[in-house]
Amino acid sequence: MNKLNSQKIKSDFPILNQKINRHDLVYLDNGATTQKPNAVINAISNYYSHDNSNTHRSVHELASRATIQYEHARTITAKFIGAKTEEIIFTSGTTDSLNKLVNSLKHQLKKGDEIVLTEMEHHSNIVPWQQVAKETGAVIKWIPITDDFRLDLTTISKLITTKTKILSLTHVSNVLGTINPVKEIIKEAKSINQNVIAIVDAAQSVPHISVNVTDLGCDFLAFSAHKAVGPMGVGVLFGKSQLLVNLEPNHTGGGMVLEVTKDNTTFNQAPYKFEAGTPNVAGAVGLAAALTYLSKLTMNAIEQQMHDLTVYGLEQLNTVHGLNIIGSKDAKNRAPVFSFTIKGMHPHDIGEILNSHGVAIRGGHHCAMPLFKRLKLNGASRASAYIYNSKEDIDQLIVAIKAAQKIFGVDK
Repeated sequence: MNKLNSQKIKSDFPILNQKINRHDLVYLDNGATTQKPNAVINAISNYYSHDNSNTHRSVHELASRATIQYEHARTITAKFIGAKTEEIIFTSGTTDSLNKLVNSLKHQLKKGDEIVLTEMEHHSNIVPWQQVAKETGAVIKWIPITDDFRLDLTTISKLITTKTKILSLTHVSNVLGTINPVKEIIKEAKSINQNVIAIVDAAQSVPHISVNVTDLGCDFLAFSAHKAVGPMGVGVLFGKSQLLVNLEPNHTGGGMVLEVTKDNTTFNQAPYKFEAGTPNVAGAVGLAAALTYLSKLTMNAIEQQMHDLTVYGLEQLNTVHGLNIIGSKDAKNRAPVFSFTIKGMHPHDIGEILNSHGVAIRGGHHCAMPLFKRLKLNGASRASAYIYNSKEDIDQLIVAIKAAQKIFGVDK
């Protein structure tokens, strides 16, 4: 396996070549968004400079180029996650994907039906289901986490019943870094109730590990371009073709129809019936460039680098006095997402002081308030690494943390 050269990769990302408060930028907020390589920036710029047009509507040259590039992006995306081209729906992001899916599926829910989520979900995979449960009378049930910050798999056989209609869960926790065994969970759920619709929030997994929707056995999967070195404002919703045929769109208008009369509308086939309005062609072009960039590095090599950074990050953070890691101390089945608290310090204070040292991290509840309530915490700091990060970045993180502790007098 080729070992990634993080320093060489870093040179592909122009934003990282700068100083923050007179320090070299150490960007460790990748759980929120990743930076963009020249390949992505240039692809988007080239599209707007030479090919900008609306798709599927005109026969002139620019429209033809735009349509070809948009559909090419669909093909690249499908290949990247092991799907069929017609199973890829472009959205504005993971949140949009999940909301559109929830609102299309809600017509299949009735009072007493069960929706199973996990305690480590992002708000994007909680709030839409709560709204639908209130509207339909469906009941939400939760897969709990263990003391080692992993899902309690022993509860699945009890939680999944003949009333379960939906199982929706995160692949990788944006707080804990836990890589959930979604393949095994989905398999067990469907062995109990074969009609369960299995949905995966893959926002944090697609950039970090190899994801194949056929292997996972999921019915739907969502992720965002911007967490995988792509642009903001574009995401993906995968859906099994046989399910998309009967799924009704909840967002309608131009571009998703075959025929409209004063009395009726005939929708186009999937995926187009789910893509009303002018598409984000530049975003799709940028996504294609991002996935091509990651493919050239190979996901196997990326996965190995993520593991190495996880091992090193856990080792180094464990040396800091008064620091408590919120997540498993075992690097196995874990991503380089390090949430932590420091005795005597507020996460926002930590973030501000680290910023003065050029280190960018996140502080707060990370859009996972039910998880923090379960952990009896009001918030945490989070450092999350990606392909352009190195062990030296982790070292700089530790130096900045110790400097922050010294300022607050909690270094001993």
